[in-house]
Amino acid sequence: MLGRIRGMLIKEFIQVFRDKRSRFVLFGPPVIQMLVFGYAATLDIRHVPTAVLDYDNSQVSRDLLSRFTASPYFDVRARLEDHRQIGELIDRGDVIMALQINAGFAEDLRKGQTAHLQVIVDSSNSNTALIAVGYVNQVASRFSEDYQTERLRRTSPLLLPQMPRVVLEHRPWFNTDLQSQWFFVPGIIGNLVLVMVVTLTAFAVVREREIGTLEQIMVTPIGRLEFILGKTVPFFLIGLLDTLFISLVGTLWFGVPFRGSIGVLALGAILFIMCMLGIGLFISTISKTQQQAMVSGFFFIMPAITFSGFGTPISSMPEVMQWLTYLDPLRYFLDVLRGVYLKGVGLEVLWPQFVALGALGIVMLSVSVFRFHKSLD
Repeated sequence: MLGRIRGMLIKEFIQVFRDKRSRFVLFGPPVIQMLVFGYAATLDIRHVPTAVLDYDNSQVSRDLLSRFTASPYFDVRARLEDHRQIGELIDRGDVIMALQINAGFAEDLRKGQTAHLQVIVDSSNSNTALIAVGYVNQVASRFSEDYQTERLRRTSPLLLPQMPRVVLEHRPWFNTDLQSQWFFVPGIIGNLVLVMVVTLTAFAVVREREIGTLEQIMVTPIGRLEFILGKTVPFFLIGLLDTLFISLVGTLWFGVPFRGSIGVLALGAILFIMCMLGIGLFISTISKTQQQAMVSGFFFIMPAITFSGFGTPISSMPEVMQWLTYLDPLRYFLDVLRGVYLKGVGLEVLWPQFVALGALGIVMLSVSVFRFHKSLD
């Protein structure tokens, strides 16, 4: 039995590494995608295209607008003369936001009255709009605070030290600079491993069936279990190697700290890859051609990424969807990746995720092997 399995493994490795293109496809695209997605996947909103319309034209209004110009979050691309230009720029997509200061802005401030800053924002992308408006609030609040402090310093300097203040002190844990890359890069590792292992496993078996060699192999002394092991073990090892490569890119290139244990991460990767092998094997049992396998894989991969909490917090999903996330192995693997990378936690914290991955892996592999046997009968 071991000799036949060894023969299957040698056959698969020869088939996979027989030409340069195959070797590049296995390791090149994951590293390239890691670099691309590492920069592209971010929640940071910077250089928001902005237009300004200043009807007041006072020193105070220019001071306020200068704060937006100096901020890295805003890119002032147009200074307007008429409010009708705002609609035209937003409709064409030249700007996302417009700031309008009406006449009398400085006068209202000198009188101690509320001075209004109108913000017109394109909310087609609600996430970008909300974050951009939040940045505006921060700039406007800081300007108001500075203006009131300067006014009090001129009129009643003795009262200034007695003014009560509330100071907000930030103490972010695990990601002190609040870099979204540190959150997304571990998630990209899980996504790339999922895509690679599921696709390779499903296509390898389907290709054998499509070209007619599967039946030829089945009439040899090789048993079904030996065939499954021979097909899945190479991709299990390739998945581990891909995990190592893209993890090194995330750590060394993007500077994401690795604070946990390599052993804990390796155990999580092993259990997760077992789940993905089960999914890939299951896809191979319901597909007759590689095109069908591709469509079936897409049907699984996209919901798995969506329900994992990679880009959208699971707590923000409808309750029914939150329950469905418990069936997603990627959800647990992302918890392991981010826990090991950013928090440095171990099995004493992550054991529920490991239990869930182990249970899902056993179920998926069992169902897939049963379905694989049935499809060959």
